[in-house]
Amino acid sequence: MTVRPDATGRPGLCSTFCRELREPLTGTAIVASGWVVVEQPGPWGAKAPTHSHLDPEFGGKFDDACKKADVRFGLIRAPGRHSDAIGLSHQVYVASTMPGRSWLLGGRVDDPEALRTLDLDAVARGDRDAVVASLPGLSLVDHPVMLVCTNGKRDECCALLGRPLVKALSAAAPGRVWEANHLGGHRFAPTATVLPAGTMHGHLTAEGAVNVLAAADRGQTVLTGLRGRSTWTKHGQAAEIAVRRLIGELSLDALRVAGEDPEAVTVWHRDGRSWTVPVTSVAADPPRPESCGKEPFAMSILQAGAPVPGEAR
Repeated sequence: MTVRPDATGRPGLCSTFCRELREPLTGTAIVASGWVVVEQPGPWGAKAPTHSHLDPEFGGKFDDACKKADVRFGLIRAPGRHSDAIGLSHQVYVASTMPGRSWLLGGRVDDPEALRTLDLDAVARGDRDAVVASLPGLSLVDHPVMLVCTNGKRDECCALLGRPLVKALSAAAPGRVWEANHLGGHRFAPTATVLPAGTMHGHLTAEGAVNVLAAADRGQTVLTGLRGRSTWTKHGQAAEIAVRRLIGELSLDALRVAGEDPEAVTVWHRDGRSWTVPVTSVAADPPRPESCGKEPFAMSILQAGAPVPGEAR
């Protein structure tokens, strides 16, 4: 197979292979019940929590604690801010992604180590009051924000494709777009996450990203480039998107993954309808690189079959 260059003119990029092969994005989002991100200016290494100007001991321990609590931890930077800015307070966002009770809290701390007091279990279960009690400087944010991966040390696609997207979006949606250190799925660059819903998106254009934010303002999502909602398992993400495409449902809170087994996932609609969606893992053909600089291999990708209607609840 001949892979043509993408917009960067570089045929070796993993995102070029992904686009040329039309690899499906469904079921590729991070899995996490909640998110915690903190502003950390300066350079980021491949593992930003321990390879940045953030204290590495704190970053490593806090990242581990978040993983144990099923919470995603990440670093963010403001677009256009000097990369070595110091002596500034740090923006913090904390999000719960559960449909019907998702929320976004924000605030500023003088030192990221203030996050040590944050009740991560409360973040995971969506207990907003307990979260605020553990870090009183947080308050409700009434608009969604978008995080765009730009960490070139992790994968060059994210820097080459993510940074121009951030620049364009910062003019279209000032104060609502942040650079992020790692959102998984380098080959889907530019990638982004919208909080508080936790929807993840790939192959974004500036126009597409503006549409995603506008949809989020309406309590909706956009199906083009949708990787999944981090609330669900990867099988659940694929099944939910399959139902959305079947019935044209865009409302973020209309669908819920109600259960799954090795062969199928049950998705409920708030109006009482339900579907059973077969989801299988298949070997991708031909092999492709997972990220830039890696050799192609026959990775597994998820395929969702046609949703089968169930009995109304």
